[in-house]
Order: sequence, then C-alpha cells, then structure tokens
Amino acid sequence: METIKTNLLQMLDSGCERMILSKPDKSAEYKKITVTRKEQNYQIEKFTDKQAFHENVSKEEVLIRLESYLMQDYRQLNGFGAGIESIFLISKKGKVTFKQKKTANAPKAAEEHNRKKQYLLEEGEIIPPLVDMGIFTSEGKIVASMQDKFRQINRFIEIIDDYIKTISVGKLNIIDFGCGKSYLTFILYYYLTKKCHLQVQMIGLDLKKEVIEKCNTAAEKYGYKGLRFELGDINGYKAPFDVDMVVTLHACDTATDFALYNAISWNAKLIFSVPCCQHELNKQMESEQFSLMTRYGIIKERFAALATDAIRANLLEYCGYKTQVLEFVELSHTPKNLLVRGVKKKTVNKAHQQKMLEEVEHMMEEYHLKPMLYELLLKK
Repeated sequence: METIKTNLLQMLDSGCERMILSKPDKSAEYKKITVTRKEQNYQIEKFTDKQAFHENVSKEEVLIRLESYLMQDYRQLNGFGAGIESIFLISKKGKVTFKQKKTANAPKAAEEHNRKKQYLLEEGEIIPPLVDMGIFTSEGKIVASMQDKFRQINRFIEIIDDYIKTISVGKLNIIDFGCGKSYLTFILYYYLTKKCHLQVQMIGLDLKKEVIEKCNTAAEKYGYKGLRFELGDINGYKAPFDVDMVVTLHACDTATDFALYNAISWNAKLIFSVPCCQHELNKQMESEQFSLMTRYGIIKERFAALATDAIRANLLEYCGYKTQVLEFVELSHTPKNLLVRGVKKKTVNKAHQQKMLEEVEHMMEEYHLKPMLYELLLKK
C-alpha cells in the first residue's frame, strides 16, 4: 500500500531510532521484531522463544521489510526517536491507522533484551568438533572472529530441533548425503547423542576418498561410535537400515534431487536439505509470456534457483510431506541461504497433493522445464 510506504518514510525521516513490531499473527515465525538505527543502516532483530537473530540492512531495504511485516504478520508497530512516538495499528480487516505524538518515554534496547543469548549449543561446553573447527578455544570459549559461524551452526541445530522434540523416539537412523568435510555432521551427531540423549546410527556419504578417510579418523578420535563415513554416489545408494532422517547440505545441482528422491523412496520421516548450485533449470528455462524473467543473466540465474527449490518443495508436498522453505543463514554471510524442511505427514489430503503437482506442471509447461526430481518421481 502506497500510504503505508509514505507513513513509514515519514516515521524514519522524523528521526525514528528504534521500532518494535508486535501483535503477531499465529502464522508469524517470530514473536517480536525490533529495528534499530545503526549509523547509515538498520539492524533487524527477530525473536523466538529461545533465541534472537540479527541482520543489517539499508534504509531502502528496511522500508520494504517493515511494509511486508505490517501487511502480513504483525498488527502493531511503535517507533521512537527525536521525542516522537510513531504508531501503526492494523485492524483485523486490514485497516491501517497511523499517528504520531510527542513522548519522552521510549523503551531502551538494553531493557528489551538485556540477557545472554540462549543457544542450543552453549559457550563453555567442550565440543571437540567446534574446537577443531576453530570456533571454540580448548576451554570452550567462542573465538571472537567466529561469532557469526557459531550463530549459523546454532540456527541449523535449532531448525532440526524444532522437529526432533515432536517425535517420541529413542533412536534415529540418519543418512547425510554429500557430507564433504562433515563439520555440521559431527555437530549434529554430538547434539542428538549428548544433548538429546538419542541412540544414533549415522552415515556420511561422499565421493572423495581422502575426505571419507579423514572423517572416519575424526569420528574415531571423538569417540562417535554410531557415526561412520562411506565412499559412494547419492544416485542409487542402498541404505543398510531403515532411514528416519536424511540430511543433504550443499549437494551440488541435481545431486540434491537424487538425495530427495532416495529420502522419499525410503519413506524418511524427516528431510533437511540446503540446496546448492541449481544449474539444471537455468539451462532449460525459456518463456514466451514471461521472457523478462529469462532475458537478464543474473535475474534468470536467481529465478531459476528459486524455481528449482519451489518445485522441490511442492513435490515433497505431493509425496506426503509437510514442507517449509526456511532461511538457513543470513544473506550477508552466504548466498546458500535456503533450507528445505520436510516432515512426513501421518495423513494426506489427495486434493492438496494433486494441486501441488499441478502447480509444478504448470511451471514446467510455461518455462519448458524437465526438473530431475519430477522425472525421478513420475518417470514420464
């Protein structure tokens, strides 16, 4: 809405230094969001029950974010600065009310969140993989330059923990496809066994012999008896046990599709995938009606990557998974920032499944696409 944009700009230009978004809808991912001016940019802080996540954005971007938050998930915004309080109220019917008044009482940032951040992996624990990665000192202290990486790892663990705590099992069988150097594999095994007290059998799979040898040596060093690494291809891999969870982090291009196909074929309860290098559709993509999305190289590349993961998410829904696409790490840290999370449903809605498939097929028809995961699942 143009009026919201105008009023938001008026609020920022009137000297607003701090904003608080509240009254979230039930669907909102965060309980509260605060925005604080930092010299030439703004810091956005998003709060869950346990944690807070930060990112720095420009004035132009913060305007876009604030408008989006107000139009979708939050029904109140209070802004403070220069002795003025700016107030946005959104009614249940979507009516927007904006007003400003003089005030001398603005909440201070320290009062909003003046406590130590609570992480699932805590500073002070001696976690051998984090020490070897250079994130922790030998005493369990966070290395100052590794704060961002520590937050990224905790975000990954938090995304998985959201669903681990919903399933009543004493053990998990896990396959990690394209494990590479396996930093997160070791951390995940540590968390599930040491913090969640689960019995875990976990196999990391990769094509590089020297990587597999080093990872098996490290697993033995750490005493992780339920964790081993094997040399093998994702395509056609035969699991030695009934698979509960599949993790695939940065498996390149269609390797992610083979990993998802295997997970679906095994009827895995949980799927966590961070896709990488989505080149397949970029090479195929053409459109008569929407050629503006394929005309400019960088736009086509990004659109193809997003289309790839949207299609994968829909196909997981078609196969009976409740699927979400989440932010894994902040954009400022790495472009590989989407995580596709699938949880097997106990019951399925046939009409919903068909709708998910039809949406994929409409996209395929419009852009002349043959996505690998679709070919594997439907073999048409």
